[in-house]
Amino acid sequence: MRRYWQILKLFWGASILAQMEYRANFLLASLSSLGNLVGSLFGLFLFYRTGYTFGGWSWEEATIVLGVFTLLQGFSQTCLVPNLNRIVTQIQEGTLDFVLLKPISSQFWLSTRTVSPWGLPDLIFGCVLIGYGGMKLELGFDRYLLAIAPLFFGAVSLYALWFILSATSVWFVKIYNVTEVLRGLLDAGRYPMVAYPAAYRFFFTFVVPVAFLTTVPSEVLLGRTEIGWTIGSGFLAIALLQASRMFWNFALRFYTSASS
Repeated sequence: MRRYWQILKLFWGASILAQMEYRANFLLASLSSLGNLVGSLFGLFLFYRTGYTFGGWSWEEATIVLGVFTLLQGFSQTCLVPNLNRIVTQIQEGTLDFVLLKPISSQFWLSTRTVSPWGLPDLIFGCVLIGYGGMKLELGFDRYLLAIAPLFFGAVSLYALWFILSATSVWFVKIYNVTEVLRGLLDAGRYPMVAYPAAYRFFFTFVVPVAFLTTVPSEVLLGRTEIGWTIGSGFLAIALLQASRMFWNFALRFYTSASS
């Protein structure tokens, strides 16, 4: 683990130095994130301006869900998009061969090789929204500590789902549309699950586990759920992470290298 941690520091240090050569991009990313946030808040405001609530969720509680969604969006822009979307290119160009020859886990290399600071604005805006909702609801610091675990589990589950889809490029090569479909489904997490009909809630809980990404961490923060949901989030994250590892090893059996 110590060796992998040292490699991770080298990866991210070199990546940030390379990205900071284009500092104007950070301003553009900030403006883009701000625009998306304003649009999301405006959409939420359209529901609440007449006194309507999502199944008893107040405005402040709904903003916490939106904040968790924005936080995970920042995580995906920082860590997932710059790494996992490149797997398709590496398979197309045959550069995956060089990754497989390295004396470290290929999944680790593919998942952590680079990091993008352009997702930082979403991370900041997400924390601001969560802080705003928590301040209005007078939540204690202990609530934030309890929410860290399900939020972490949600991030792991999101990574595992994204990686599994990216691994299918071994067979289908071009899967950009598939990952966009996943991102579209994950957009449902910007609202509490009670905002959707029962059939959609079932789908977003047990088929595509969007509920475990945003609603469950928010409910833990608000004290609206039992500890069983946090435990379930942990088991789901472990299961998906193990599934991603097994699926990647299975996919590599069908990979035809550029030199063969």
